[in-house]
Amino acid sequence: MCGARPSASGSRCGSPSASEPERKRGRQAPSALPHALVPRGPMIFTGTERPVRRTTAVRPAETTGSTVTTQPDTPQNASHAAHDALPRQHHQRRVVFDAPFTDRSAWAVGRTSAYPDGGRNPGDNKLDQIGPAYGPTDAGVFRARRAPGGLWHTDLVSTEYAPGGFELLPDDELTATCVVHATLGAWPALWTWGRDTATGSPQPGHGEIDLFEYHSTNPRLLELSNHVRPAGHEAADVIAPGRPFRLRVRFGTDDVSWSVDDDVVFRDGRGVGPRWRAWPVVNISVAAGAYGHRPPGPRTDLLHWECADLTVTR
Repeated sequence: MCGARPSASGSRCGSPSASEPERKRGRQAPSALPHALVPRGPMIFTGTERPVRRTTAVRPAETTGSTVTTQPDTPQNASHAAHDALPRQHHQRRVVFDAPFTDRSAWAVGRTSAYPDGGRNPGDNKLDQIGPAYGPTDAGVFRARRAPGGLWHTDLVSTEYAPGGFELLPDDELTATCVVHATLGAWPALWTWGRDTATGSPQPGHGEIDLFEYHSTNPRLLELSNHVRPAGHEAADVIAPGRPFRLRVRFGTDDVSWSVDDDVVFRDGRGVGPRWRAWPVVNISVAAGAYGHRPPGPRTDLLHWECADLTVTR
């Protein structure tokens, strides 16, 4: 989840820096497994310091309706045009993950190696306290409840420590229906986090893709980031508080694409590379007030957002 200083729009999300030090959560080390030893086939379920955002790292495509018009004055966009001119081979995608958030074989509650031990994350401008007691409802409502000492009990699920251990792979596509609300302090997010390599070093960018982050200080904007091959975009006027939107993200080897309600809002022209693998994470955080993101008001005791029908195809 992105955390650079705010851009001119007041949002802190843009293009991450090319270097990815241990940057934002005081992380635990994710479990390591050699890439060559990990099965590459589908897994079917039946049931960092924050990077400095570089606003010039990527020129997002201009969109008109659902048609993406590339800007031909850069090598990156010329590459896109050449790619789009090639004949495409279509294959039928299959569902490899669609477990409900209440399935404990698929989702672990309140645990991710992206957070420090103890489940608190003040260094990332968060008032969160995560833990095994704080998970979403059966309907996919993620809540943050005011707790003693200035903290908030915040819902989080990840596949990282679940028995199934599902991981996203290059060219997977994730879809979900989301509803966010413009309440001060609420910080909904859908993102990924990857295991360390066999040598104990992290993947580039820790395997992190921010499918979206949202702050009420920019109520119609989604923050989209690729920390693996740094790129980012602030997608303005693509959603409205309280209105459901359908998010679709394709994790291409050379291009990650984000769509909202079937309109492409960003293609990063960078991708995740051929060896990327990452666990999906869904949560709500509470902003502590830095980066222009205001904390909850004194009379607010509950924050929430909704995520439904999360599905991965391959």
